[in-house]
Amino acid sequence: MPIVAIVGRPNVGKSTLFNRILGQRKAIVEDFPGVTRDRNYAEVTRFDRPFTLIDTGGFEPVSEDRLLVQMREQSRLAVEEADLILFLVDGREGLTASDREVAQLLRRVEKPVLYVVNKIDGDRQEEAVAEFFALGVDTLLSISAEHGRGIGELIDAITAQLPEAPPAVLDQDQTRLAIIGRPNVGKSSLVNRLLGQERVVANPAAGTTRDSVDTLFVHNGKNYLLIDTAGIRRKGKVSQVLEKYSVIQALKAMDRAHVVLVVIDAVEGVTDQDLTVAGYAYEKGRAVILVVNKWDALTKDNKTHGRFVEDLRRRFKFLAFAPILFVSALSGQRVNTIMAEVEKVAAEFNRRVPTSQLNQVLGDAVKKHPPPVFQGQRLKFFYATQTAVRPPTFVYFVSRADGIHFSYERFLANHLREAFGFVGSPLRLQFRDRER
Repeated sequence: MPIVAIVGRPNVGKSTLFNRILGQRKAIVEDFPGVTRDRNYAEVTRFDRPFTLIDTGGFEPVSEDRLLVQMREQSRLAVEEADLILFLVDGREGLTASDREVAQLLRRVEKPVLYVVNKIDGDRQEEAVAEFFALGVDTLLSISAEHGRGIGELIDAITAQLPEAPPAVLDQDQTRLAIIGRPNVGKSSLVNRLLGQERVVANPAAGTTRDSVDTLFVHNGKNYLLIDTAGIRRKGKVSQVLEKYSVIQALKAMDRAHVVLVVIDAVEGVTDQDLTVAGYAYEKGRAVILVVNKWDALTKDNKTHGRFVEDLRRRFKFLAFAPILFVSALSGQRVNTIMAEVEKVAAEFNRRVPTSQLNQVLGDAVKKHPPPVFQGQRLKFFYATQTAVRPPTFVYFVSRADGIHFSYERFLANHLREAFGFVGSPLRLQFRDRER
């Protein structure tokens, strides 16, 4: 999926534009500089060409303030990964020295850039746009992110500039396995252990590997593609925001993966970044295995394992279906259990349930816990069928689909797991009114 990054000085309206394009309020928006300190990611699928949109922190080229330096680094990293850049300026405030600095930096980037003047709320403000031609650009787009003015033209310009998606060449019998996690949790070492060779550079310094590395291999007669997303090194130095940047590498890998290994550092424990990356895997409907690495480096007693599992289940509530493995990539301890688990989870991810069995389980579920009453009438289920795999997707035909509460949906999903397993695999349940 192409990547579009919004960059610009603090408080020019980047988060407001992000929300406007996305069609919902996701980024924090406040009327003072520096609110958006981390990059914010979202998949935009409501237009002709889907793309990933990145909202960045403010871009202050000459500031030495530590926070602003970090925000500048985030913007640089977003620009480095983006296929298209939206450079946003403030039409009310006018052209500033910082705008000139950013424009000069973008001129050195061999990528398409759209220059967008924000806060042009009506025709009276249009004359303010002319000042920005001093940046040396031929085309300026004037918009009001807050009121939606000019957004249609901006979307047209974005979709026209996006690169054509390469034709997908996929082996349907191949399981694609992505290894994701924060920098320096041992992903490259784990790859080398799984493959039995030094396929990728493994180094204690965070961010040794610059890009994803794909490796084809065969295990138990089955074909696998291993996608390593082992962090990033900026040209010349390791970035101050490596943890945040690892998200976009994970996103790109998960676009292609079936099974995702979320690697967690046993010594450092679960961090918010671990939860963020795993959350994207869940949203994308990927099978997930939680792999706790460096287990040999932890000082343990007879309760350590139980406490760690309990903490993982509490923090990763949305991944209650994911198996947990404790390994050491350095010593090789229990690494041989990973591929056995991947094989099992991949089979569950591709599992189809016969319609007769599915409806028998549905009948048992309805008897055990009758559907809720909606607008004075108890909902009635007619039948269910599986419509897809990767992930397993089920459609339930019901008298009033809009009356299904998420708690009853969760009950049905749990009942499916009790009957059929689906270990490591998310389930997608859809409800439709029966056609009369």
